Amino acid sequence: MTDSPDHLLKKIKGCLYGGAIGDAMGGVAEWRMPAEIRERYGYITDLVEAWDSPNDKSGRGDGRYTDDSHMVQLLSRCYIEHGGHLDAHEYFRRIGPMIGYEQRWIPDRGREMPLAERLFYPEKWLFIRWLANADPRYAGVGNMVNCGAAMYAAPIGIVNACDPLRAYQEAVDVLSPHQVSFGLEAAAVQAACVAEAFKPEASVSSIIDAALSVAKDGTADCIAAIAEKASTLTDWREAIAPLREVMREYDTSADDAKSERGNGTDDWTPSRSHSIEEVPIALGFLVVTGGDYEETIFGATNYGRDNDSIAGMGGAIAGALHGIDALRPEWVDTINSANRIDLMPMAAALADLTRKLQAEQLAAAQARQTDFEALTSPPSQ
Repeated sequence: MTDSPDHLLKKIKGCLYGGAIGDAMGGVAEWRMPAEIRERYGYITDLVEAWDSPNDKSGRGDGRYTDDSHMVQLLSRCYIEHGGHLDAHEYFRRIGPMIGYEQRWIPDRGREMPLAERLFYPEKWLFIRWLANADPRYAGVGNMVNCGAAMYAAPIGIVNACDPLRAYQEAVDVLSPHQVSFGLEAAAVQAACVAEAFKPEASVSSIIDAALSVAKDGTADCIAAIAEKASTLTDWREAIAPLREVMREYDTSADDAKSERGNGTDDWTPSRSHSIEEVPIALGFLVVTGGDYEETIFGATNYGRDNDSIAGMGGAIAGALHGIDALRPEWVDTINSANRIDLMPMAAALADLTRKLQAEQLAAAQARQTDFEALTSPPSQ
């Protein structure tokens, strides 16, 4: 599994499995608060048993991941089956029937079912708007603004490896059927961070710089503030409370989401000054831990709240940064067995596609250069 000399393939494997492991590790305590997690598990530093094991009815625990990882895999399939870069129209055409009609093994439900039945409301929106034949570029308008697109944006970074600006721009287009405002912005920033992590000389610093070079409005302000606070911290355990304190200024998700969310609040509504929580916090733990894969997902998991998405996003970036060799083989094996999946063929197909797209872009750039030289050269006598 880890002996391939192909660094692109290793990084893609690390990104896919790194995100899935983070998702599964965080999912067991999703929307639990840090104090609750401490009381139940101490600190979660492994793929642990379900919260109410052995009588847990949530289906979480023991390596079973959530809808985040399913959506990563479906977006990857859209790219692979299309064989090229996606736009809003091509993505919307493909993803609708995938999530609405295909039978898929859903590990936390223990059965095969359409993914649309498992998705949260803002993700069901994507299927509903496809059924309504909405204009793809505007289908996300009116949806609840959340991390639903950011949680599966990593494949856009993969196919645009080493080109964070193009990854950002492509994500804004591709994911516009799903999200708007700072939800779409965060998804595009996540894709840019993954693309940056593929560079051979990438670092935590270069990833933060890439994020800030493209991020807009409240998302940019939030990432900058979180990164600044994170740079003063070195222990993910001690970072949980300070990072949350900084996040409150930009967040639209209440501290007690179960009782405060919804009517009477401004969460999930478009804003130029707000930011979703998940991407900035994932980047914050990346800074705190110096980019260490395991410590990044440990911090994200024990942060609580929407920790499956935070750990999945942080895991995808750190996994791309270091490659699959940084991941415990037993975790990869558990992901495969617990979810009846093998992501290695998908990683190989994405690697082939990424090489093809890079070759096409190089040829197009060379052709443009030839045309431009002819356009700007002195006229012949």
